[in-house]
Amino acid sequence: MNNIFDRSKHVYKSKAFEEIIKDTIRFFNGTPVHKLPPPENFAGTGVYALYYVGKSPYYQHIYNVNRMEFKQPIYVGKAVPRGWRQARRAKNPNDSHELYLRLCDHTKSIVQARNLDLDDFHCRFMILENESSDLIGTVEAALIRYYTPVWNSSIDGFGNHDPGKGRYNQAKSEWDILHPGRQWADKCQGESTPLADVEYKVYQYFMKGQND
Repeated sequence: MNNIFDRSKHVYKSKAFEEIIKDTIRFFNGTPVHKLPPPENFAGTGVYALYYVGKSPYYQHIYNVNRMEFKQPIYVGKAVPRGWRQARRAKNPNDSHELYLRLCDHTKSIVQARNLDLDDFHCRFMILENESSDLIGTVEAALIRYYTPVWNSSIDGFGNHDPGKGRYNQAKSEWDILHPGRQWADKCQGESTPLADVEYKVYQYFMKGQND
C-alpha cells in the first residue's frame, strides 16, 4: 500500500481509444439518412441522431444548415440492449429491436406536438452489437459533445417517458412547454418554466453558436 497520492497514476490515456471514438464518429456520419421513422423494422441497438429541416422560427439556423445536407442534429440519443444496466447481454442480437423502437417512440412524441411536423424530421443511426455495444454510451456522449444538439444541450425533456400514475406532481419539461401536445405531459402539475423563458434559452443557444 502506498500512502503517497499521485493523481497522474490514476489517469487513463490511450491514443488507440481516441482513434476508435473518432472512427465511430466518421462511420456514423457516413451512414444513410432516412425519414423518421425508418422504412422498416430492424434488429439492433446503438446510437442515432435526428435532423430537422422544417421552418419553425425556433430552429431557423438548423434549417439553414441542413437544407442542402444533413449536418446538424437537433437531437442525439442511444438505445441500449435489454439488461445493459445489469451487465447482461442478449444471447441473440437479432432478438433486440431497441434502436428501431426508440426511433418509433420519438416519432410518437413529434406527431403529438402541436407545432412540429413529422415530415420535417430525418434520422441516421449506427448499430453497435455484441462487444461493440459497450461503446454505445461513449459514442453517444462523443456525438453530443461534438454537435451540442439543442434538444440535448439547451432544451431538456424530449427523451422523457410517461412517469406513470401517481407521479404527475413533477413539472413539465422545457421541451413540452416549447412543443406542447404529449398527452402524458399535460397531466404534469408541477410549477413549470414560463414559455417566454424557454424561448429565450433557444434564442441564446443559437446566438452563442453563431458567435463561437
